[in-house]
Amino acid sequence: MFGNATRVVTTAVSLLIAPVAASADSSSPACFAPESLTRLDHPVARTATRFAERHALKIVALGSSSTFGVGATSPANSYPSRLEAELRERFPDTDIVVLNRGVGGEDAREMLARMEKSVLDEKPDLVLWQVGTNAITGDENPAAEAALVRAGLKRLRAHGIDVILIDPQYVPKIVAKRRANAMVRVLHDSAHRQNVAVFHRFAVMDYWRREMQIPFRQFTTADDLHMNDWGYHCFGRLLAQSLTDAINQSAPAATKPTVLTAAR
Repeated sequence: MFGNATRVVTTAVSLLIAPVAASADSSSPACFAPESLTRLDHPVARTATRFAERHALKIVALGSSSTFGVGATSPANSYPSRLEAELRERFPDTDIVVLNRGVGGEDAREMLARMEKSVLDEKPDLVLWQVGTNAITGDENPAAEAALVRAGLKRLRAHGIDVILIDPQYVPKIVAKRRANAMVRVLHDSAHRQNVAVFHRFAVMDYWRREMQIPFRQFTTADDLHMNDWGYHCFGRLLAQSLTDAINQSAPAATKPTVLTAAR
């Protein structure tokens, strides 16, 4: 249905309701974050309409290495792949595709340079823009990065595309950087100015580490920067639930899509 676009490969389908283990390993901790951290703060009206009217939905995941899936054991364990699997099980009547457009090492400037080809040419309904991590590791000025992000958000919104901004990961190499918190704040402000929703990955992973006392090694690879299979699975699941909740809140009551949930 979507031409020659490369579909993210998905394999195993996980259970839907958090908190549950994000892997088959029974020793894994629960995949959980409070709704106060995962709730999207702006509607995704176009996406909700596509679901409500049973139209096909195309999502493009734009980002750097944590979108591409560095640290995962296979492409099927990247967060875009896990998100597609989760959404397909929740909305079996909707044809859903999530395209992975992550390129390792990129910051906002490089993503803007390929936005036409990687994103707009695909004519997506929703863009998930993961950004800011490489600006932090590269000690970039937060205000300069924020200006680039605002320009990109404005461009996407001008095409009528829903956008969810995904902030950096909470991992040792990021939190050790002096400007990490400032970068997260300016990204949130940039999204707010454009009425764009944010998935607060930084806060969610902070919650895993400090509130749930989950060690970094459970969700981070040995390089102290990238997420591992457990981290990507849980991230994908929580994002799917956030998107599901936003869809149900945005859709008119008479046209709310049917959402299937798995038994505990």
